[in-house]
Amino acid sequence: MKHEWRKAEKELYLPPTSPVLIEVPKQRFFAIQGKGDPNEADFAKRIEVLYSLAYTIRMMPKNGFIPPGYYEYTVYPLEAVWSLTEKGQKLNTLDKSELLYTLMIRQPDFADNGTILKAFEMAGRKKHNELLNEVVFEEFEEGLAVQILHEGPFDDEPASFEKIDLFLEENDLQRSSKKHKEIYLNDFRKTAPAKLKTVLRCKVEKIML
Repeated sequence: MKHEWRKAEKELYLPPTSPVLIEVPKQRFFAIQGKGDPNEADFAKRIEVLYSLAYTIRMMPKNGFIPPGYYEYTVYPLEAVWSLTEKGQKLNTLDKSELLYTLMIRQPDFADNGTILKAFEMAGRKKHNELLNEVVFEEFEEGLAVQILHEGPFDDEPASFEKIDLFLEENDLQRSSKKHKEIYLNDFRKTAPAKLKTVLRCKVEKIML
């Protein structure tokens, strides 16, 4: 049976529009770091190289290589961890040129080191891309987190973060990092801002009273 994250892992990817507390397990990702305005071309190029690797693994059986333990699955959504440079944190308004980000695409459990090395090899043969050298394959464990589904433009996200802040206050929680994660449930390059659906997730910890 095909593994579809929208059905099999709803608690991680399809939260309600009000904050919920979850425990995020260890997951493995292709990831690449970047800096600057996400509206610029470099951001799009970094997304492109991640998808090239993700779809290389997804299509391996059709290209003559079957990874050990392979199963049919839907490619996971694009994610990004966001923060600001020290300069950006001191400003009163958001300067997108001071944004720091790590773009990520989760990989299925069967993707061992051999499969990952094969993916880099196959993707490089298909299309030379210097950014392949900047992509890493890493395991992340977010642990305790609060997340919410934000519907609408990215510029309206502060309203959803206000809901998260209120939830933390009411439940004796605090953010354990200034960074936050966004999971893009639809392609923001092709979707009208009003129809965007984005998971906003913050790592948290209990307040010791």
